[in-house]
Amino acid sequence: MEFFEALRTRRSIRKYTSQPIAREDVQVMLEAAMLAPSASNRQPWHFVVVDDRATLDRIAAEHPYAKMAADAPLAVVVCGDLDAEKTRGFWVQDCSAATQNLMLAARALGIGSVWCGLHPVEDRVAPVRRILGLPDNIIPLSLVVMGYPAQDFSQADRYQENKVHHNHW
Repeated sequence: MEFFEALRTRRSIRKYTSQPIAREDVQVMLEAAMLAPSASNRQPWHFVVVDDRATLDRIAAEHPYAKMAADAPLAVVVCGDLDAEKTRGFWVQDCSAATQNLMLAARALGIGSVWCGLHPVEDRVAPVRRILGLPDNIIPLSLVVMGYPAQDFSQADRYQENKVHHNHW
C-alpha cells in the first residue's frame, strides 16, 4: 500500500472479523513501531502482545473505552520504561510515535486498529498494570486493539489551513 493512502485511510476500527493475525504480521508491525524516533535514541518502549482470549476479555471488561477488545484477536500495549529514559517525561512522546507507527503498519497490512488511551488516567493504567503484571518502572501508555476489519476503512481529509501558522502566531 502506498504510504499516503495508509495515512489517509487509517481510521479507528472497532469491529473485527474472527480471522487471527499472523505472527509474521505482528512482527512486521512491531518492527515498524521500533523504527519510531525517540529522545536521545533511548527507545524506552516495551510492547506487550496480547492474543490470549481471557486476557483480552479482562481488558475489555476493565477499560471503559476498549469493549471492542472482547471481539478482537489481538491487542498491543505500548509501554514506557522509566529506567530507560534520559530526559524525564519524553517517554510519552517516544511511545506515542511508536504507537502511530504500529497503527500505520497495521493499516498497510490491511489490519484495523484503534488506540485506546491509558496513561495518564490512573483508572485505566492500574487495571492494565495488574492484568499484565507490569513492573513498577513500566508505564502502559496505549492499548492498540487490532483485527481484520468488519467495517470499511474510509478516507479522510483533515487538513485545516486555519491551524497553520508561519514564522509566528
